[in-house]
Amino acid sequence: MTVRIATWNINSVTARLPKLLEWLSSAAPDVVCLQELKCSTEAFPYEAVEAAGYQAAAHGTGRWNGVAILSRIGVEDVVRDLPGQPGFLAEDAMLEVLEPRAIAATCGPVRAWSVYVPNGREVDHAHYAYKLKWLGALRDAAAEDAAGSRPFAVLGDYNVAPTDEDVWDPSLFVGATHVTPAEREALAALRATGLEDVYPRALKYDRPYTFWDYRQLAFPKNNGMRIDLVYGNPAFRSAVSDAYVDREARKGKGTSDHAPVVVDLDL
Repeated sequence: MTVRIATWNINSVTARLPKLLEWLSSAAPDVVCLQELKCSTEAFPYEAVEAAGYQAAAHGTGRWNGVAILSRIGVEDVVRDLPGQPGFLAEDAMLEVLEPRAIAATCGPVRAWSVYVPNGREVDHAHYAYKLKWLGALRDAAAEDAAGSRPFAVLGDYNVAPTDEDVWDPSLFVGATHVTPAEREALAALRATGLEDVYPRALKYDRPYTFWDYRQLAFPKNNGMRIDLVYGNPAFRSAVSDAYVDREARKGKGTSDHAPVVVDLDL
């Protein structure tokens, strides 16, 4: 059985719906993990996605965040939020908010989490400490499936570049989030559960960046970062026949500032 699984920070599923449907038709993935839906669970475009041949499990609260899993090989055992997921206490807020940043499902032979890791904002910001706690909760949530015999992966926008090679110019990020030792150590702790980075090939240039800012001609200059990752357990990784960043999906007006990462499995 061949399974094509992908992850894409869609940066508003409502605004990018035509692009998403076009890409589903051309790339023909069996499973897609989406992040940054920017819509509520109820407002997700289920009918349009179902017309394209996909079941959908979504988790969102409205304007920010939100994750989903689309599948044409089944969506079962859906779990929303990480067990033990921390909430975020915003400035001037009275209570912590549990943000919709994680959803899991079994799709055919594969178990997957779609995750949208907190940005962190600035190193001295409360959101950065929240990010590290969130990554710790992800590690704990993934441990059992990572050690199992079923193909399992955590896919999504990690908002962390694993190494300096994953940033077009590391000197520009000194003292900034996404590249700090603590964030990279959190990724190492996640890998220590038995997961490893499924490193994709680039369709153009020498590095498989997945994100390019809208500003300053970052995309045509290839001033990008690799922050959208696929971490798989041994059963998942051993089945990988190809992995690539679909840079073509980032082209043109009205698209996300991220490109999909696509992984082909021979199971």
